[in-house]
Amino acid sequence: MLKKEELPACPVATTVQLIGSKWKLLIIRNLLARPWRFNELRKDLEGISQKVLTDSLRSMEEDGIITRTVYPEVPPRVEYSLSELGESMRPVIKVMEQWGVDYKAQM
Repeated sequence: MLKKEELPACPVATTVQLIGSKWKLLIIRNLLARPWRFNELRKDLEGISQKVLTDSLRSMEEDGIITRTVYPEVPPRVEYSLSELGESMRPVIKVMEQWGVDYKAQM
């Protein structure tokens, strides 16, 4: 997790730094519905590479946006879900969704 002094002074820039990539936003969108396993996310997010998904998940876990749960099974099962901080993004994503719906309706 970044230290406060490492974050941009502008709050919008901070948000963009933490979740501003296309893939991170789509991962959050999926995790708002339920926990997902890695391969489920990879199949659902058409066009994402394994490396980008891995890097995005690790970054969001380090930033406290998602949690990674490893179940002690054979083979191991790993699920990703939103943390409390990640859940706080719900209204932001909903507004983005509505904006997209409104924009498409104007076309």
